[in-house]
Amino acid sequence: MIPLPHVLIVDDDPDILSLLTQFLRQHACEVTVASGGTAMFEALGKGSIDVVVLDVLLQHENGFDLLQRLRAVSSLPVIMLTALAEHTDRIVGLEIGADDYLTKPFNARELLARIKALLRRTSRAGTPPEPEDSRPVLTFGKWRLDVARRELRSDANTMVFLSGSEFDLLLTFVEHPQRVLTRDALMDFSRGSSHLAFDRSVDVQISRLRRKLEDDPKAPHLIRTVRNGGYIFLAKVSRA
Repeated sequence: MIPLPHVLIVDDDPDILSLLTQFLRQHACEVTVASGGTAMFEALGKGSIDVVVLDVLLQHENGFDLLQRLRAVSSLPVIMLTALAEHTDRIVGLEIGADDYLTKPFNARELLARIKALLRRTSRAGTPPEPEDSRPVLTFGKWRLDVARRELRSDANTMVFLSGSEFDLLLTFVEHPQRVLTRDALMDFSRGSSHLAFDRSVDVQISRLRRKLEDDPKAPHLIRTVRNGGYIFLAKVSRA
């Protein structure tokens, strides 16, 4: 029997918690709610959560701070909710590791669609993973990308943390080396064409990848910008 996807909703608005809990359960999700950071990490400690829906503006805590604490120990998919419509706030969320963003008020069906898209990308919705020996380890430069374990390691075997969206974007580049990819193509390959994202989100993700991969992010030699074209991954890629 395929397990239900388990959604953790972190919000201190009881009306939103009630509405989303009822709606998601009606659409075959298991739901746990938390009104703050303590309850959030208690729920995460039980190890069964598939995706987190996290409000930015909690009454006594900052959702960005909670996201940073989570990202220090986990790459669990996170969708941020906020009443702030400014792009700068969305960029902050993406910069510190959010996988997606929704501005309040939002349609519950759109949230469900985004949850499903995240789960498809990370294979956390009950789909059995491919056997490890059928999924490659891809090497480029001093880096090794383990597709089965979703890990990036240096030649010194130091693991570099990647959020779920960062991993998917890097895997897209590594699977399409020496090929110019437009922003739309990158979105389609790494997130699926149904993913709804605001303009420039790919640029933010690439900036984060460059800071983690490049010796000098301002003079990148792995991910190069192609003027009026998109991006190209320059490294030679091999399968270990």
